[in-house]
Amino acid sequence: MAAAGVLALLTFGVSSQSNNSSLDAQVARGSYPPDPSAHLALPVLGGHGTESLAAYRGKVVVVNVFASWCQPCQAEAPLLSAEQRTLARHDATLVGITYLDSPISSEQFARQYHIDYPVLRDVTGSFARSLGVDGVPETFVINRQGRIQALRRYPVTASWLKATLTPILDQRS
Repeated sequence: MAAAGVLALLTFGVSSQSNNSSLDAQVARGSYPPDPSAHLALPVLGGHGTESLAAYRGKVVVVNVFASWCQPCQAEAPLLSAEQRTLARHDATLVGITYLDSPISSEQFARQYHIDYPVLRDVTGSFARSLGVDGVPETFVINRQGRIQALRRYPVTASWLKATLTPILDQRS
């Protein structure tokens, strides 16, 4: 039974690594893949109903996958909250995705860090798996055509956001 458990974990790790590497390689080559998670409907944090990233088509969307218990997520939260003001001026938005986090903890996190952008809850982990997420925080930049144009698999910095977002925000359909 222990061997079966180890085999299952190994299989999951290899398949996650494959998704992660494939997506990262495509973006690095400039072959921007469509967002595989665009049509996954996720519950809205602190609200009713569900929403998907497809609702933001035509906008640049910075997707930040985070969890309230994650210290690097806590460290980057003020930067992302400030970035939302810049994005809003460019018909763009940040969308937070809580990863396997309790709604109460996620709501407290959003209040504590003054998050005023939409936050959706990935309660099953299916959203994160579709993007090859294997830790938090991870950030994806989806262009106006719904394609992943940039990603960062660790905390963002102000310099990365500026260097990455400026050319993407300047692009027109």
